[in-house]
Amino acid sequence: VQLVESGGGLVQPGGSLRLSCKASGGISLVYVMGWYRQVPDNGGRELVATITTTDVIQYGDFVNGRFIISRDGAKNTVNLEMNNLEPGDTGVYYCHFRDGREYWGQGTQVNVSS
Repeated sequence: VQLVESGGGLVQPGGSLRLSCKASGGISLVYVMGWYRQVPDNGGRELVATITTTDVIQYGDFVNGRFIISRDGAKNTVNLEMNNLEPGDTGVYYCHFRDGREYWGQGTQVNVSS
């Protein structure tokens, strides 16, 4: 499975960004797909949001209603709309795919700064 990420970049506090991830190559009918992030001074990757093929969604505790994850099943694409971004959201965001196997995207940088 290959994961191609797009989006990210620099935004001012309070702004919005949209991340997208497209999966291709030997995809199962049932999978979980979403985003994790690694922020400065935090050792590991933390959950941002995931969505299953039955549209069960999970968000990280820090999201607090600011982000919306959605998917296009026909295109095997997951989108993450991030609103009201804060400097603490700065980090590298990784697309994640799991269907018994596990795959990671290369990561896309999100910078929230004035």
